[in-house]
Amino acid sequence: MSKDSNQSGKADQEINKSSPHIIIEIIEYVPNSVVSKTIIKKTTGNITVSSFDEGEELAEKISPFDNYIQIIDGSAEVVINDKTYKLRLGEGIVIPAHASHCFNANEQFKMISTVIKSGYED
Repeated sequence: MSKDSNQSGKADQEINKSSPHIIIEIIEYVPNSVVSKTIIKKTTGNITVSSFDEGEELAEKISPFDNYIQIIDGSAEVVINDKTYKLRLGEGIVIPAHASHCFNANEQFKMISTVIKSGYED
């Protein structure tokens, strides 16, 4: 089963500010795991980068906020309200607030997740 973890071992620690980085190198693939690292975490929203090893998945869930997903390595299967989308490198999708969704890794992939918590969601 999948494991949510943080490469640095500190769940909410952001990456260094004002320090250039190569986005796909901030997180590594870990066998049989889903790994996440916080880029920015604020009360108004967060940006997280995650890596999924082949065969891993994140269980279905619902978020009260829109979530923008961008694939930065590999390709991913995203299921939103029972509709399946295959996202390739460079592609993105908005998961609407209150939509049921999950992720499946038919191959390794990395993604950036951006959530803005405006408080005025439709």
